Amino acid sequence: MPVLPGAEPYRHEGGEVGALLCHGFTGSPQSLRPWAEHLAEHGLTVSLPLLPGHGTRWQDMQVTGWQDWYAEVDRELRALTERCTEVFVFGLSMGGALALRLAARHGDAVRGVVVVNPANKMHDRAAGVLPVARFLVPSTKGIVSDIAKPGSVEIGYDRVPLHAAHSLRQFFRLVDGELPQVTQPLLVLHSPQDHVVPPADSARVLSRVSSTDVTEILLEQSYHVATLDHDADRIFEESLAFIGRLAPSAGKEGTTTGG
Repeated sequence: MPVLPGAEPYRHEGGEVGALLCHGFTGSPQSLRPWAEHLAEHGLTVSLPLLPGHGTRWQDMQVTGWQDWYAEVDRELRALTERCTEVFVFGLSMGGALALRLAARHGDAVRGVVVVNPANKMHDRAAGVLPVARFLVPSTKGIVSDIAKPGSVEIGYDRVPLHAAHSLRQFFRLVDGELPQVTQPLLVLHSPQDHVVPPADSARVLSRVSSTDVTEILLEQSYHVATLDHDADRIFEESLAFIGRLAPSAGKEGTTTGG
């Protein structure tokens, strides 16, 4: 299936400091594209992959699971570590869980972690019946475009495939168990008004990680997809400042154009 217009992966060859961005469940790179381009404009080498089963049609997600999504970002991280001296991982929603697992498993290969409204658990009461329901009902209503800013739209699926949702539920449990292995500097930005992932998930992440360098920022003007919302510029600037503090060489070399 062809990729939806705007949902394509994004890569940029910049300097010696790299950034890997992970998009959310049923979403696409489009939700993080402005963030990725902002980092690229400031000299970073950037990778924003399209996760398997995403960016085409929701039926394509039915044959994928967390192992496929994680393998994709794991592969991209390994490629960045070969290219760059220091690498940061970023994530929105489920992408936040992916980023945190990368940090837990790759240790010093990840210099720092930035997550926006990271997902940690399925809170829907129906989640408990997913093991059975996924064989009876193929999908349920979508979760994309939870954005406060008028005219801002997220490219993603209008349906949630239940086989994939079941796999996501398993992944959240796995990552929650691995959070104490996260020791890297951590920046958590989250929205008090989020209709997809409650603030409790960010609180859970903050309470479980072993990181000692931790910053929490509230995104008061945004909903779930804050990277396309009123607080987007703040996310971009805060993450750049975070990188600049930990990797002072960031942006000092490399090109500032490309895609």
